[in-house]
Amino acid sequence: MAQNEQQWGSRVGLILAMAGNAVGLGNFLRFPVQAVQNGGGSFIIPYVVCFLVMGIPLLWIEWSMGRFGGQFGHHSTPFIMDKMDRRRYWKYFGVFGIFTNIGVAAYYCYIESWTLSYVFHSAFQTFSGMDQNQVASFFDRYVTIGSSTTGIPYESIVFYVLCLALNTWILSKGLQGGVERVAKLAVPMLLLFGGLLAIRGLTLGASGAPADCTDCNAFAGLDYFWRIDGLTIQSPKVWLAAAGQIFFTTSVGFGTIHCYASFVKKNNDVALNAMSAGWMNGFVEVVLGASIVIPIAIGYLGFDWVMENAGFNMAFQTMPYLFGQWGQFLGTIAGLMWFGLLFFAGITSSLAFGTPVLSFLTDEFGYNNRKAALLFGLVTLIVGLPTVFFYQQGVFDEYDFWSGTVSLVVFALIESVLFAWVFGMRKGWDEITRGSDINIPRIYKPITQFVTPIMLIAIFLTALVTPKDNDWQAAFSGNWELDKGSIIGKLLNKDVTYNKSWFANEFESETAGQVVSITQNSFGKQVLNVGQPQNFYKVPGGTPKPYAKASIVPQGAQTFDSLVVVKTYSFSKSNQIKVAPGDDLQPGAIIATGSFTNRLFYTDMARLLLSLLFLAICFMVYKASRRQRKQAQA
Repeated sequence: MAQNEQQWGSRVGLILAMAGNAVGLGNFLRFPVQAVQNGGGSFIIPYVVCFLVMGIPLLWIEWSMGRFGGQFGHHSTPFIMDKMDRRRYWKYFGVFGIFTNIGVAAYYCYIESWTLSYVFHSAFQTFSGMDQNQVASFFDRYVTIGSSTTGIPYESIVFYVLCLALNTWILSKGLQGGVERVAKLAVPMLLLFGGLLAIRGLTLGASGAPADCTDCNAFAGLDYFWRIDGLTIQSPKVWLAAAGQIFFTTSVGFGTIHCYASFVKKNNDVALNAMSAGWMNGFVEVVLGASIVIPIAIGYLGFDWVMENAGFNMAFQTMPYLFGQWGQFLGTIAGLMWFGLLFFAGITSSLAFGTPVLSFLTDEFGYNNRKAALLFGLVTLIVGLPTVFFYQQGVFDEYDFWSGTVSLVVFALIESVLFAWVFGMRKGWDEITRGSDINIPRIYKPITQFVTPIMLIAIFLTALVTPKDNDWQAAFSGNWELDKGSIIGKLLNKDVTYNKSWFANEFESETAGQVVSITQNSFGKQVLNVGQPQNFYKVPGGTPKPYAKASIVPQGAQTFDSLVVVKTYSFSKSNQIKVAPGDDLQPGAIIATGSFTNRLFYTDMARLLLSLLFLAICFMVYKASRRQRKQAQA
């Protein structure tokens, strides 16, 4: 085994790198949406409780495991776990700590490349003068392969490769000269940009409200985030959502914390370091994340609109339009800060994904840092390109579900059992407290041993058999039907109702509605748009506004219905479209004939690729283990 001589340059650098690992795109995009969907302020209390009884113990477990493995010269989870118990199979559970990082980096770098591209577009004022629909459709054009919003051929691929190359180059500079140096720049910058945008969100109030919007007030968003509803807080759904958010936001289950902590010396603190990184992440999420997207969106679009439309893509499909309401100069600056902070949050996390892989290659196979970084970049590119080429066919979502969700929960559950029950809580507690710069309450010993694993089991089981529409009350009343988004539901392809074969000669409509238009785009594709009626109102002299509830319609406004596109299909020239504009569609109706490769083929392809990746890493661990035994015998 080669000796890995890398180390952290300073404690501040370590904490910032750990915080950068945890502070990612989810802090600004996933957390606000989770809060909106789970009662706002009623979500915060379960969030804090889950952080105290699950988040902190998991952070201590991973920091302690990492430091323990580092004493034996191991900096990646397969052989860190191998050192915690004499049975050899534990290192194969540690494969999750390599697999997850490559699987997530493959698609995460694609999101990261969006932020880099949008920094470019913000700087060149691409969004200036666009209305809300134009900004939203810009994103759809951007992720369409072959389309270009800049004149650069295959623009989305170019930015993806550029982003991945940047990550590879930084990783090749090593821990101190690459990862730590970037963290010292990126984390303060994202805090600065986030703070400035949060101030705008906190002070916007109703000043951005259009004349015909009665519920456009940023203070309503802030009030929602901090107002506690006694009935909502009792809901199991809210507690499960809070536990899930804590789990994902702390970046546990990746193997990155183990790797970073493995470079900490034997008697150096891990307890306070873990809490410092964890609380910094929580501050960014709860204070900054809650003060930007939702309040600003409510200030311009209204409370009901945000409650209906809150989602991950708001960052790209809505925020550039809202910034444009501040004028060209301030809108440009806001766009640069927003997408800049997202890029900084993204790259500190993606660098963390690469570090365990590099450590595995340098420790177990003797690679130098440059060679290991190039191999990581090449493998990630090969695994990740399908998420770019087939983004709209569902490959991206499959990667996110299996490597970015299921894998994390499984690995965290395994490591908590290994630490508390196999390695032993007595030795585990000694590892956590040795060299600690804080006095840890002894209540955390039984919490770490019992409460944390039980909560992880609950998260896993609820993900495994989630009831339809996440309605646990109906499920416990005897009406248990698997949700299509549950693990078993995904394996059974319950989300595929139509076009259920890989290849077909007929294509079925996947939604009800009316054919709005059939056009041909610049790439020669036939584009069929299906619409559904949506309610609008219009005041004299104003523009039409959608509404979901009659109570938000201003007095004297004219109300009407209009078709809104809800589904777009793209067909090649050789396909024959069997419907015409104005036709009413029912799900399952034949809308085109010819030769089709359905979405199911691409999702199964994604699962196959991830399975092959996992098996390949298992083989690499086996080879490394044999190499170690030969070296020990020599």
